[in-house]
Amino acid sequence: MAKKAKGSLSASSASATAKRSTRPSASASSGKLVLRIKSNEAMKRPVRQIDSRKKPKAKKKKNKQKIDAKKPKKPPTAFFYFLEDFRKEFQGLNPDVKSMRDIGKACGEKWKTMTYEEKVQYYDIATEKRAEFDRAMAEYNKKMESGEYEETDEESEFDE
Repeated sequence: MAKKAKGSLSASSASATAKRSTRPSASASSGKLVLRIKSNEAMKRPVRQIDSRKKPKAKKKKNKQKIDAKKPKKPPTAFFYFLEDFRKEFQGLNPDVKSMRDIGKACGEKWKTMTYEEKVQYYDIATEKRAEFDRAMAEYNKKMESGEYEETDEESEFDE
């Protein structure tokens, strides 16, 4: 029996290797040429790729925050005040450069190389604007607490 088990084991292992092979092989018992192909399991795509072709589910709508038109807007930083001046100067010197990308790059490089003393004028402007904003916000918050700015649906929309 041990011989039969060995014989059957070797026959099954031979058939298993023949199934895995994509090359034609000659069967020992018959003189015919047999083509064995890999199973579909090895050729299947990962589940993630199959799922990606499905239609996306409807996205949940985010609750849009109502924009209060009466609320003061934050002032720009010192760099933006510099950018305003630099753009005018740069376009005067380089009228052929129209790309905002190139102007922005040049401006950024100039800002990095400037000393603090050169930047102080822009920081002063930004500080003044920030102080104005803080006063306006304090006034706005005071009016909101007192109920002077009662919001209605008609006021908050921008249809007008």
